[in-house]
Amino acid sequence: MTTDSPEIAVPSRPSLGARIGRIAFLVVAAIIVVAVAAAFFVTWTIQRSFPQTEGTLPLEGLQSEVTVQRDDRGIPTITADSSHDLFYAEGFVHAQDRFFEMDFRRHVTAGRVAEMFGESQAATDAFLRTLGWRKVAEAEVEAMDDETRGYYEAYADGVNAYLSSRSGAELSLEYAVLGIQNPEYVPEPWEPADSVAWLKAMAWDLRGNIEDEAERALLTAQLSDGSDGSDGSDGSDGSDATDITATLDELYPAYPFDEHPVIVPEISTVPTLETGAEPAAFTTDANDDEMQQAATTIEWQEASDVIEAASLLVGDVGEGIGSNSWVVSGDLTETGMPLLANDPHLGASLPSVWYQVQLRCSEVTDECPFDMGGFSFSGLPGIVIGHNQQIAWGFTNLTTDVTDLYIERIEGDQYWRDGALVPVEETTETIKVAGGDDIDLTIRSTAHGPIISGLTDDFTAIADDPEPGLTAGGATSTAPTGEASEYAVSLRWTALDPGTAATAIFALSTAQDFEEFRSAAALFDVPAQNLIYADVEGNIGYQTPGRLPVRGAGDGWMPQPGWDSSYDWTGFIPFDELPVSYNPASGYIVTANNAIVTDDYPYFLSRDWDYGYRADRIAHLIERRAAAAPLTAQDMREIQMDSEMWIGKRLASAMDDVEVKGAGTEDAVALLRSWDAQNDAASPAAAYANVLWSNLVQNLFAERDQPLPIDGQGRLFTVVANLLDDPSDPLWTNPSIDVTSMDEMLALSAEEAYDELSTLQGDAVTGWRWGDLHAITLTSDTLGSSGIAPIEMLFNRGPYAVGGGASVVNATGWDLGTSYATTTVPSMRMVVDLSDLDASTWIHLTGASGHAFNEHYVDQTADWAAGAQKPWAFSEKAVDAATQNTLVLTPAG
Repeated sequence: MTTDSPEIAVPSRPSLGARIGRIAFLVVAAIIVVAVAAAFFVTWTIQRSFPQTEGTLPLEGLQSEVTVQRDDRGIPTITADSSHDLFYAEGFVHAQDRFFEMDFRRHVTAGRVAEMFGESQAATDAFLRTLGWRKVAEAEVEAMDDETRGYYEAYADGVNAYLSSRSGAELSLEYAVLGIQNPEYVPEPWEPADSVAWLKAMAWDLRGNIEDEAERALLTAQLSDGSDGSDGSDGSDGSDATDITATLDELYPAYPFDEHPVIVPEISTVPTLETGAEPAAFTTDANDDEMQQAATTIEWQEASDVIEAASLLVGDVGEGIGSNSWVVSGDLTETGMPLLANDPHLGASLPSVWYQVQLRCSEVTDECPFDMGGFSFSGLPGIVIGHNQQIAWGFTNLTTDVTDLYIERIEGDQYWRDGALVPVEETTETIKVAGGDDIDLTIRSTAHGPIISGLTDDFTAIADDPEPGLTAGGATSTAPTGEASEYAVSLRWTALDPGTAATAIFALSTAQDFEEFRSAAALFDVPAQNLIYADVEGNIGYQTPGRLPVRGAGDGWMPQPGWDSSYDWTGFIPFDELPVSYNPASGYIVTANNAIVTDDYPYFLSRDWDYGYRADRIAHLIERRAAAAPLTAQDMREIQMDSEMWIGKRLASAMDDVEVKGAGTEDAVALLRSWDAQNDAASPAAAYANVLWSNLVQNLFAERDQPLPIDGQGRLFTVVANLLDDPSDPLWTNPSIDVTSMDEMLALSAEEAYDELSTLQGDAVTGWRWGDLHAITLTSDTLGSSGIAPIEMLFNRGPYAVGGGASVVNATGWDLGTSYATTTVPSMRMVVDLSDLDASTWIHLTGASGHAFNEHYVDQTADWAAGAQKPWAFSEKAVDAATQNTLVLTPAG
């Protein structure tokens, strides 16, 4: 019997194309699934760190209910029944919006960044630990009166209340990323010293002439080796002391008092203050003990030395650091009341260094005296710049010399002091390193302060060859010698002594008149700032605050001999002898880091002022507009955005008689002839003027066998302007680029500028745009420089086209010889209208939030770049009308 086998259906084999298509579909589907899952995960991770802004939230430690009202920009108004609850709530709200920034900052100020980001930050930690900011902050907290310390403690309690409710990525997206590299990291509780130490970081950002002093010392050593930078065309080998002095004077000219204004041309007579803040005279030796007490996978952006690294972490003193402020009397305004304008210039940061907030006691009493709004720093209680119900105030950097370098003669563990050897003070600290071994650090100090050579290349180079700088600085004291002696560089700086600025913040916020304002200014010692003032009674004023040293034999322009106490600081200028102006006859006061007073002032303040181009332009615009019509708040805002480039006008004039090669260069030079000298973002002529300026400066100074410094564009405006007035100056000759005259130098620079710009933005000169060349990319201070593109994309924003430039009123600084990109900025702009505080206008660089992808992360940037400001409600009625979200904080239980 035959049995038929069943037929088995064999499926046909899919074609190769079909199989590839199926595989491709499955791969794409898998990618989509993973991408969607990742998107949900990232979105969930991001959003769970966003602050609660609605409803009710119980908190341990509150005494009564606190209301937090936020407007459409997320800016909070905090209303509380007591000072304790007010600052507790401010700490909580700061932590809601900015805790990672706060946590990072306190690690910077304590020299503990390696604990977060690993060994790459150990050298920077060593430098910052040597400066000892954290120890100084602890000493300041200890010295506070009970009331002020209570404010800081309440603030810390508020921060810690937020920390107790969240952890890891719930605090911030940065912690999720940081956990990949450093999974063991957990933020510590906040302490008052964490807040106070940030003022030291701001003092570093505004430190003044440390680098200038070092630069001049190194340049002097270079010149003494036989080159004056002009390649010998003047017939000198550059080694003669007279030639060196002449070269320094040409490269670092004196402030042009006959051309640019001073802040206080005539010091006002005001009542003597009764204040306990008067700095006492001292000798350095008598204060040795106090001085000593005060003394991975993700790789950050590399820095050439630890000074640069510290600047990346804290803030760079680079081109554009400074600020504008001015106040105009009601005699000149449309409303008959003062207008006060301020725009501090700081390093660009994301989030912005400023945090806008209003702090209000529900009933103003002696216990709870606060009702003010303005800009704070996240991590610091109170308001730094702003107004209360009666007065408004603003800051600019004083630019006085509060830092000195001292050359020390070391023998083993001792150093020379007035003919005798005394012990070098040594302390040992431990730098903890995430993912690595601990590092022991020995900190050495003298009577002047910490020894910083050996930590930075520049200071170490000065220690290796200090004699030329000492000689050029006028030092007449001969260094002692010994069998095993060596030089070192120490730093004397007011910020390394305990001070009272952390208390002054609250005194400013509650001042009701000019006398109380001056009393607060007497406390504001570090960083030294120009303080301007206006009140609702119609008065305007200015006060120099700060702790400003009185020097002995030297002036601090060059390093001083540390072995001779006659070069020490001998005390501080008495407060009642500091410059002050009250209701001046001119009707206005302008501060823009220019010289404070004329040269007949009895105390030495500085030789390193800004050269006054911004101040001169602001004063000119105020006078011109006031002559045409009474001034308005809109006039103030327009002046803040003025971008006239003074040196650009000089270059346009100088190019009139210069023959250039090439039709393109001729077209470019023709742009200058019709240019209004405004560095507008859309301007082709501004693009060319700035590139021409850059090439000219580099050809004059940098492209030499012995390069000369090209930092400080305001200084270089003056230097080059003087050269343009003297075509025979030897600096116009530069054999390295085969140039022998001014016209040749200008022609070469113009041709190179055209070639550079045509490469960057095309051959058509009318298509050039200064704003695109000068754009700003907002970079997160931490993970935005991680070196990992996907991580940087999470946190960085931009680029944004901006106008302005270096040493113009709209001071968007850039680094000559490096890039045209904006690096320093008007970090905020405000115009306070004393006739109607609700009409006052405000803007800052980024936004209220430090959370990437939050709607308020960079929601102010476009307006900032365009120069727009928005009113900010102050009165209770206006705040209620502007409120978008309300959160009520209640006592737990």
